[in-house]
Amino acid sequence: MSENPRIRVGLLLDGFIVPAWTRAMLEILAGADFAEIALVVLNAADDSRPARGRLSRMRRAWPSLLYVLYGKLDRRRFAKRGRPDALAPTDVRELLAGVPVVEVRPRRTEFSDYFTPEDVEAIRAHEPDVLVRLGFRILRGEILTAARYGVWSFHHGDSRMNRGGPPGFWEVFEQHPATGSILQVLSEDLDAGQVLYRSWSGTDPLSVHQNLNNVLWKSLHFLPRALRRLHRLGGEAFQAAVAEENRAPAFYSRPLYRQPTNRQLAGPLVRLAGRGLRRKVASRLKFDQWGLMYRLGDGPATSFWRFRPITPPRDRFWADPHVIRRDGKWFVFVEEFVYRTGKAHVSVITIDERGNPGPARKVLERPHHLSYPLTLELGDECFLLPESPGRRGVEVFRAVEFPDRWEHHTTLLPELAPADATLLKHEGRWWLFTNLAAGKGCTTWDELFLFCADDPFSRDWAPHARNPIVSDVRRARPAGKIFTHNGRLYRPAQDCSRDYGYALRIHEILELSTTEYAEREIAHVEPSWDPAVRGVHHFSYEGGLTVIDVKRSRATVWAR
Repeated sequence: MSENPRIRVGLLLDGFIVPAWTRAMLEILAGADFAEIALVVLNAADDSRPARGRLSRMRRAWPSLLYVLYGKLDRRRFAKRGRPDALAPTDVRELLAGVPVVEVRPRRTEFSDYFTPEDVEAIRAHEPDVLVRLGFRILRGEILTAARYGVWSFHHGDSRMNRGGPPGFWEVFEQHPATGSILQVLSEDLDAGQVLYRSWSGTDPLSVHQNLNNVLWKSLHFLPRALRRLHRLGGEAFQAAVAEENRAPAFYSRPLYRQPTNRQLAGPLVRLAGRGLRRKVASRLKFDQWGLMYRLGDGPATSFWRFRPITPPRDRFWADPHVIRRDGKWFVFVEEFVYRTGKAHVSVITIDERGNPGPARKVLERPHHLSYPLTLELGDECFLLPESPGRRGVEVFRAVEFPDRWEHHTTLLPELAPADATLLKHEGRWWLFTNLAAGKGCTTWDELFLFCADDPFSRDWAPHARNPIVSDVRRARPAGKIFTHNGRLYRPAQDCSRDYGYALRIHEILELSTTEYAEREIAHVEPSWDPAVRGVHHFSYEGGLTVIDVKRSRATVWAR
């Protein structure tokens, strides 16, 4: 742990009743060893207005009545799904008991709040390092410099794609593949603040509330991560790093988004309803099935229209291929999911030197679901590290009789619930890439974490200093074994922005150390070479054989 003093955080609140996602974030800070909640700045501005009559309220609401009604209906539908609601009101008085409170009464203009000099001085007297805007309106004036490192604020939208609001709304109605969110330092120019953290989640195609819910649960971790980085680096190095990351100008060529009027929303609402209806009809007439495609060559095959298919029977699918070459043959280990049983086991398909595939046969089954059967060869021994969704740790199995008999060897990261764990040996160290759900309400699609150890079966994996090293649904989740080509490392990743398993992105790893990680995209593989292919989400290359999995739609039995 850094020897730097804990970061003193001041909270700018409208009151002690806050959304559930905010409380979850404050709970992290309250138990942190890198930061402390040192001050609450409470908005005591008098916002009392004469009570309006029903007719007056109706006139005021009429221009955006469709938006209001849609929001209520959407949230009601969401509540029936039983998922945690990030916007549910919660009381934080007990959590913040003992924290000094400064009540302020800002001067209010049409959109902005200005703190009086007396209030600013009262806040400065508590010597906050950071002020976090969790209430108030647009802040301007001296308050922006009242803390050593400024006022930090969330923007639930990607400032390079969506400025304005409502948060999470236009991404759904304009069908953006991903919904961005940022943590930034506020400045007088509302859109010119330095970005401290940027992330993207997959856009929910049908529900604004669900879309915003996903973003809020994920974004609550941005503030603790940025504060931890500030504590680790120290103020000078942190500010230099943030300045470097924000060196390029942030151009914006889209409109300033606003709450939609009835006229603006009528057409998109009809299209949204049609989108939902088409999905329901399609789910009755067709089902998605994953299968394999492959090609032999001297290096990684890159022309996907040339690949040969291996199609599973109608009652199952094959996905997540991982390849080992032994005795002149290729052994393709796959997740084999049987629809009737509702879970998967690991099977193997053998491909001979002429490229002829054999039948799939089961080689590893557990009481729980298995997927992503990562293969690892160490000398003459072979290991399997399948994913066990919903369970703790990464189970490691050793081949007793390759490829058909396996025994449990050990379990890695038993305290976590990793998704698609991928091992790499590089420069004398072992590296484990895996996706993790940061907390409740979060998915395992969005964030890639990295750990290192001296031994692949270590019980002591050190987390990377920059975890998560990727926070982007478009390129976070591993899509197969990291491979070498012409002396360079390449990491396949899933693009789950439009849908789970929609596309692939291949990245060259540029920097890999205990403190830094950098990669650059060299290919974006979309399922566009064949109209029947609707998704591609794994890539495996080994010794001249390239295997991918693809998603195709097949007619249901009664629809045939």
